[in-house]
Amino acid sequence: MLWTLAGVLLCTRATIWLNAFPLAAEVALEAVSIGIAVATYSFMFFKVVQKNIDRIGRLPERACLFAFTSWQGYLMIGLMMTIGITLRNSSLPKYYLSVPYDTMGVILLIGSLKFFQKFLWVALQRGGSSP
Repeated sequence: MLWTLAGVLLCTRATIWLNAFPLAAEVALEAVSIGIAVATYSFMFFKVVQKNIDRIGRLPERACLFAFTSWQGYLMIGLMMTIGITLRNSSLPKYYLSVPYDTMGVILLIGSLKFFQKFLWVALQRGGSSP
């Protein structure tokens, strides 16, 4: 859910900032963002998602709420949030940030779909009971 919420937040901000462009440019920039996101997810983030899915699968039935990612994952989350907040509060025009924000948002949304897919698969294997 965390990846989904962050992805929706980033994509929403990017979409608002893209409104500064004519519709054709906005659509083109969205397409660029999606293309970069799919490539980046395929070559980098897929491995991160798979590691987290594997880690979650090895957790005991009752695990700490924050065990869904490693401490290195939390460092990465903190770094990415710091960069995002710094950029958002900088003097850069927000429409310059639309493509990076949208790209990261789409990456997080794709990753969250993989988590949901695994969750549903496990739930179905257990006969519909929650994992």
